[in-house]
This record gives sequence, C-alpha cells and structure tokens, in this order.
Amino acid sequence: MVRGCPEPLSLQLPDQLALCVTPEQFAVLAAANRKLRLERTATGELIVNPPTGGKTGKRNLSITGQLSVWFEENETLGAAFDSSTGFELPNGANRSPDAAWVSQARWDALTPEQQEGFIPLCPDFVVELRSKSDTLQDLRSKMAEYIENGAKLGWLIDPKNKRVEIYRPGQGVEVLENPNTLSGETVLPGFTLSLNRVWA
Repeated sequence: MVRGCPEPLSLQLPDQLALCVTPEQFAVLAAANRKLRLERTATGELIVNPPTGGKTGKRNLSITGQLSVWFEENETLGAAFDSSTGFELPNGANRSPDAAWVSQARWDALTPEQQEGFIPLCPDFVVELRSKSDTLQDLRSKMAEYIENGAKLGWLIDPKNKRVEIYRPGQGVEVLENPNTLSGETVLPGFTLSLNRVWA
C-alpha cells in the first residue's frame, strides 16, 4: 500500500503571542518558507504575512511595474526591488517593502554575497501598499522605522481610503487625499506613479 504525503500544517500565531527568533534562525526560516512573506522586528519578533488577495496583488503589480519601467530607463541611478526582497535594516529588523529602490553608490558598495542575501541596508525609497489584513498603525510604524533607518522617501498607499501618506526624514507626514499621481521627487528623479489602477 502506497502512503500519500501528510497534509501540510500551518502555524497560527495569536495576536497576544510573540515568537522571537535570532537573525540566524530567521534566515533559516525564510529559506525554508519561500512562499511566505516573513519579516522580523528589531526586537526579534517573527511576523508572518499571509499571501495577498487578488486585488492587492493587482495593485502591487501596477506599482512595481511602473517602478520597473522607470528603473529600466534610469538603471545607472540605482537598483529597484519587488516585494519578495528582504532587507536587514541597521536596527536589526528584517523587512520586505512592497517596492523599494537603492541608489547605485550604495548598491555598488555591497559585496556580491551581500547583494545575494538579505540586503544589509535600508532602501532609499520604499512603498507599503495597505492590504485588507493590514492595520494602519502597523504600517505607520514600519514607515517610521524605514525613515529612522535611512530611507529618504516613503509612500504608504491606502486604497481603502484613497489616501497616501508621504514620509521624509526630518519632516512631518504629508497626507494626500485621492491623488492621481505621486512624484519620486529628487530621490527618484523623473519618476511619476499613476494611481488610476491602484484606486480602481
């Protein structure tokens, strides 16, 4: 009698339970669970992000697609990344923004090994797209963390309320209600993100 493979088990972590892992343990977990978007806070708490739904995936594709087109036309300025890329921030947190960009000088300063693994820096530019399961409080904390760790520009895009929060170092958060486009400013010169498909 041939036995089939056992049913895979999924781990459910209640909100009140925190599971802490070391950077080494996180690297092993992330390698063994490539289909999951795992993150780790600066204090070592493991965060398991569920796969996105269809609408969020479609919106994120629009964002990363537009960033990719700009990157291809301006590839000497830096490197662009999608949501599957992990960054190890200076504070020790492991984060995977929905879209990110790093200047060429900072990218070139990394060794080939550093470029291959979790990138040991905070991106210059980050995007977090709010999904149905995300809380604004958690996303705002992440955006503040990016800025504190060296990001020069960050967008928190909230399709539910058609609102964008723009984060910059040394400045208060700018809130835009139902904007049609966003500017990459001096960080991503010439980049304009159309929000038509994100709001749709």
